[in-house]
Amino acid sequence: MTPEVLTILALAVPALGAVMIALLGPLPNRREGVTFVTAVLLFVVVLALSVSVFGGARPHLSLIEIMPGISIAFTVEPLGMLFALVASSLWIVNSAYSVGYMRGNDEPRQTAFFVCFAIALASTLGIAFAGNLFTLFIFYEVLTLSTYPLVAHHGDRQARQGARTYLILLLGTSIVLLLPAIIWTWVLTGTLDFRPGGILAGHASPTVTAILLGLFAFGIGKAALMPFHRWLPSAMVAPTPVSALLHAVAVVKAGVFTVLKVVVYIFGPGHLQETGASEWLVYVASFSLLAASVIALTRENLKARLAYSTVSQLGYVVLGAALATPLALVGAAMHIVMHAAGKITLFFCAGAIYTAHHKTEISQLDGIGRLMPFTMGAFFIGALSVTGLPPFGGTWSKVYLALGGLEAGDWFVVAVLMLSSLLNVAYLLPIVGRAFFARGNADGEGASQPPEIAEAPRFCVVPLCITASLCFVLFFFASDIAAALAEAFAVPP
Repeated sequence: MTPEVLTILALAVPALGAVMIALLGPLPNRREGVTFVTAVLLFVVVLALSVSVFGGARPHLSLIEIMPGISIAFTVEPLGMLFALVASSLWIVNSAYSVGYMRGNDEPRQTAFFVCFAIALASTLGIAFAGNLFTLFIFYEVLTLSTYPLVAHHGDRQARQGARTYLILLLGTSIVLLLPAIIWTWVLTGTLDFRPGGILAGHASPTVTAILLGLFAFGIGKAALMPFHRWLPSAMVAPTPVSALLHAVAVVKAGVFTVLKVVVYIFGPGHLQETGASEWLVYVASFSLLAASVIALTRENLKARLAYSTVSQLGYVVLGAALATPLALVGAAMHIVMHAAGKITLFFCAGAIYTAHHKTEISQLDGIGRLMPFTMGAFFIGALSVTGLPPFGGTWSKVYLALGGLEAGDWFVVAVLMLSSLLNVAYLLPIVGRAFFARGNADGEGASQPPEIAEAPRFCVVPLCITASLCFVLFFFASDIAAALAEAFAVPP
């Protein structure tokens, strides 16, 4: 198949899967079988496409021209290809996990859940392969609308309130800030196409560039840059597979991916460095990642702590984009991959704990590592990777970001990264310590015999073991990821 045909298939497979899932709703086994087959088929298509793209091909499709200079078009390049690989591969394990979680907790409206999940993945691929800002904006909004029912899934007052916050903030930022930024870009340049080196050089003064960057940075609300981050903790009312979708597979990754793509292909790293227009964003991103880490320390609810951890980790990607040096951009793109593996593991573990023992608070986890050794062992690995300790993938993205800070001559960034990593240790590793070494809730008062292992269903445990293993495997493939991004960010391979 040609790369263009594979691009069409990558967009069509999850959309067709959503239709089949809806038709098979009354037959749960077949419905979930289609979900899994669709996820695997999507990954195979994306993997085949990646061979061509990383080999130098740049498939381009122009479907509909709305008006001169504005069309629905797709162009596959290394950054988008990397994002598509992350989303499609993690959808497989998330699909298996969702079956175990949804059945284990006897969740309602499971057909609607799997349908919305498939639509969300289709829109994520649309974002990854968008050839211009107009196309990206359309799929960005479809992703918001398709994930809203997932956040509101439980249908109670808390779910409706969290989903309302989710929808208002994401639609509000995109309509009030992102859409005007896109229109302004078109007025300045006459095009919305993504081009290597950007399109704004020679069209925007340093002041205009800085203002426009602010509109994009805050208008892309899915990047959860403070103060437009509240939707993310609010969305934690959703089932855990949805939290994994939000934090690792699609939504927040779509946000920081969009920030990175706009910096590279709209502003142009060279233009930002020459004008100094992104310097303010370095400090805003640094504040966001440190402040969110401090707030995470204060959260007793496990999913809430992980949510603020995500806000902090997204700040790393925005920080790398703001630095706009080649090494910092590679580090930012790598962090999308490394954080995805680590954070989906942590959320899978939180969901497994709830499914097996209905515990949601950190104070309830004393001794639970002896009941759930596989789950808490995976949590430990995910925590180490998110923290950035070897031999796990998160190490390398932070190293590249630190090198990018040094490349920019900015020691402040290095200090922020070091302090943030210490805060990561402070809010994640004590959870592991009390799970394995504290005695209390999990053991029972005065228990004389070791408790029996009581893990969640296999459909929950196997996926989290796979993603934990991925954290380890990625440590050894960082150089390959960096090489794949070399051309996009003008870094010598």
